[in-house]
Amino acid sequence: MSQPTVLAAEAVGNTAANFAIFGIFVLVTMIIVIRVGRNNSTSADFFTGGRSFSGTQNGVAIAGDYLSAASFLGIAGAIAIYGYDGFLYSIGFLVAWLVALLLVAEMLRNTGKFTMADVLSFRLKERPVRTAAATSTLTVSLFYLLAQMAGAGGLVALLLNITDRTGQSIVIAVVGAVMILYVLIGGMKGTTWVQIIKAVLLISGAGLMTIMVLAKFSFNPSELLGSAQAFVSSSADPTVADRNVLAPGAQYGGSLTSQINLISLGLALVLGTAGLPHVLMRFYTVPTAKEARRSVVWAIGLIGAFYLFTLILGYGAAAIVGPDRILAAAGGQNSAAPLLAYELGGVFLLGIISAVAFATILAVVAGLTITASASFAHDIYGSVIKRGNYKDEEQVRVSRITAVVIGIGGIILGILANGQNIAFLVALAFAIAAAANLPTILYSLFWKRFNTRGALWSMYGGLVSTIVLIIFSPAVTGSPTSMVPGVDIAWFPLTNPGIVSIPLAFLLGIVGTLSTPSDKGDPVINAEMEVRALTGVGAEKAVVH
Repeated sequence: MSQPTVLAAEAVGNTAANFAIFGIFVLVTMIIVIRVGRNNSTSADFFTGGRSFSGTQNGVAIAGDYLSAASFLGIAGAIAIYGYDGFLYSIGFLVAWLVALLLVAEMLRNTGKFTMADVLSFRLKERPVRTAAATSTLTVSLFYLLAQMAGAGGLVALLLNITDRTGQSIVIAVVGAVMILYVLIGGMKGTTWVQIIKAVLLISGAGLMTIMVLAKFSFNPSELLGSAQAFVSSSADPTVADRNVLAPGAQYGGSLTSQINLISLGLALVLGTAGLPHVLMRFYTVPTAKEARRSVVWAIGLIGAFYLFTLILGYGAAAIVGPDRILAAAGGQNSAAPLLAYELGGVFLLGIISAVAFATILAVVAGLTITASASFAHDIYGSVIKRGNYKDEEQVRVSRITAVVIGIGGIILGILANGQNIAFLVALAFAIAAAANLPTILYSLFWKRFNTRGALWSMYGGLVSTIVLIIFSPAVTGSPTSMVPGVDIAWFPLTNPGIVSIPLAFLLGIVGTLSTPSDKGDPVINAEMEVRALTGVGAEKAVVH
């Protein structure tokens, strides 16, 4: 019996204990969600938690929202298999927060109300811009949901050795159903507290495992790295055994295409964070722009510490578990962290870490769902369809209905994407956010000449180009490991299209703006937005509108 099968058998023997831990988390958080959800009397309560969270609380919640299953499972697995190249994912995720801190956090809080579209429509034509922004928000959210749901399927595949897609699909559906309940009952307040609890559990669990790994190697990182390389070199797979996991190039080295793909991935990760709708919406849950800035500082500290932990966990998995066992396990590359937990603490630690991973998925998908449903209800229904003629409770009701629809859509997409590397799937969501959202946000905040056509060309152009290039990339078609094996229409050579779609979106914003010289906007409104974004003067007025 192989080691992965032994692990699966042990895990199955303790299924009740594993899921009891997960059940306790769901029960406790559901009680909290119900309690805080009683105070959701207005749309501001439901969408932004009444702006009642401090910068510290929101910073912890941002970390909980941002540290997804891709961070815990995908990056640890990528480091275990590819070493240094896998760590590049976490570097990109972390550096991205400097863009959010320096360019968008405070200004968005000063000029917006609930969603990204509030900022864009401040001085542009409201209906077309809100429609484009909502379309982009829904698309990014669905891609991110797809990754988290796929992570849920991979995790249960490892725990119970469920290799048939039907069993994994049932688990994905259960995760989606719990997430929908969080949003329906608790709104942003409930979602935020789930994210805070999850962040504490995840960072604490990763920290504990990091200490246990280092203890096995006498707290000597050099010994850990050497053991990891030795285990990789002894792999039965020649392609794995030839890798130098201590230097660049194991995944992206060699061909020029691989190196360009690395640059493309880096652009998507660094620029995508500042365009992620569920991250942007968190800036509206604090009372002032100063607290929004403090939120990002707290988030950077917590996220930076966590990614240092994943470096140790990834190399620890390579040195203690080995790449062959990781790749042979039911969850594939995503199983590195749970397998390491089993080696360090047996089935008990495996159950704890698996419950934390499930909590991670639940918290992130809840944040994505509340963001997407708020965008549709506030931007499409309230501003485009009803033209502002709606009651507050009507907007909340539409948001709840939308949350159910999005949740079901996320479940279906997660089932279809089950088995894919979730760090890669999240990188695609970042590419869409960087191309479709960030250029328009920056132009709106910093370029007075920017107009409606420029915004529409930039958003739709970035969105469409990214999706088209993804569809015709090797990641989706053209290879046995692609999302659609057996179909070869991959004429675009890169797995991440950011290096093409992001500059294209910036260019389309400029061309669209300059091609309409008659549309220079209202100088008074332009000046008002600049003052409000830079100083915060009038920000509370924007909140009341």
